[in-house]
Amino acid sequence: MNASVAMSGRERAALWDRLRPGLSGDDAELTARVIWSVLAEPGDGIAGQMIADLGAAPALRLVLRRNAFATAAALRAEATAIARAVAQAYDEQGREPLPGVRAGFLRWHPRMTGTLIETVFAMAAASRCTLLTPADQHWPPGMSDLNDHAPLVLWCLGDPALLAEFSHAVALVGTRASTGYGTHVATELAAGLADRDWTVVSGGAYGIDAAAHRAALAAKGRTVAVMAGGLNSFYPRGNSELLARVARDGAVVAEVPFGTPPTPFRFLARNRLIAAMASATVVVEAGRRSGSINTANHCGELGRPLGAVPGPITSPTSGGCHYLLREQPAQLVTSVEDVVELASGREGPAPEPLADPDDPRYGRVITALSATRARRLSDVAARCGLSETEAATLLGVLLLDGTVRSGDAGWVSVPRRE
Repeated sequence: MNASVAMSGRERAALWDRLRPGLSGDDAELTARVIWSVLAEPGDGIAGQMIADLGAAPALRLVLRRNAFATAAALRAEATAIARAVAQAYDEQGREPLPGVRAGFLRWHPRMTGTLIETVFAMAAASRCTLLTPADQHWPPGMSDLNDHAPLVLWCLGDPALLAEFSHAVALVGTRASTGYGTHVATELAAGLADRDWTVVSGGAYGIDAAAHRAALAAKGRTVAVMAGGLNSFYPRGNSELLARVARDGAVVAEVPFGTPPTPFRFLARNRLIAAMASATVVVEAGRRSGSINTANHCGELGRPLGAVPGPITSPTSGGCHYLLREQPAQLVTSVEDVVELASGREGPAPEPLADPDDPRYGRVITALSATRARRLSDVAARCGLSETEAATLLGVLLLDGTVRSGDAGWVSVPRRE
């Protein structure tokens, strides 16, 4: 393993001491996980399953070939041989062979040659990051739900303890091209969550993400930004100052190694981390084809609560939210109380009734109704001794309170829930 990173054991040990302050771990496994994060794209299920089944270091020893092959045929032959070796390792453990190893090696090999691995380690040595693995205390607990598609390591700038606050974390996501309405709602929700001691998770992008991070910081709350590229530079560059503040007062995290550029497919892979890191996700404002819909889909696959904020029906930037409310199991979100209720799985405090409790006419109207038999307005008015206009006004207020219900057949009372 030493030759693979051009470092002595002492140099690697010193690197881990600095990148993992106060954390212990197997040096070979740490080294192998970092190398695997260089070789495999985020969410590579074959790499993830091999590491889970065999361990990062043993799996890497089976597949790592730093040499270039003279011909494509020679590379394919080596891929076949490696697949057989991995199958044998599985057989020795009494496991069924893992399909896809040959194709996996052909994906990983271009990154094995050259100096890419050494460059990542050199950039890590010059960074201010903390390196986390699934065995660490601050590893986000929700990542385990991603199974073989979970990240292999996480690089963190800032406070890694924030990553472990799954039960009190909410993801606020949305379009980069946010309107004034969307920005206002994201700001209100993030500030309200921060005031209630919830961590706000988002993706650091323009628009809704940036509004959520800024509001959480302004409220002296906690916020985490999940990046699609390496932490050697922030993207988008226009948010560099904001993300530097998040790194100082919160946490900025990435699964990809240093020097990895953010690309469209890496943004999509990053979205699964946002969904996994929070106990609920709320889409504040998003078009039908927004990447936030991808985050919402990951949320649904993980079985996490999903919320969406409605917007004007004439606004394309709310079309995605309306789609989620119509076609997906998303709950309507209009306030921070709705978000807390969604994320905590409990109902919030009952709203104050609109009906004046000191006005006896409301009691007369309710008494005139039946829970099982609908009554016309004229019948209700006659039973309680009021004009139809007056009775209609009182019924309208009770309808908003949820005390009565209206249908084609007339009005009925709604039994009070204990």
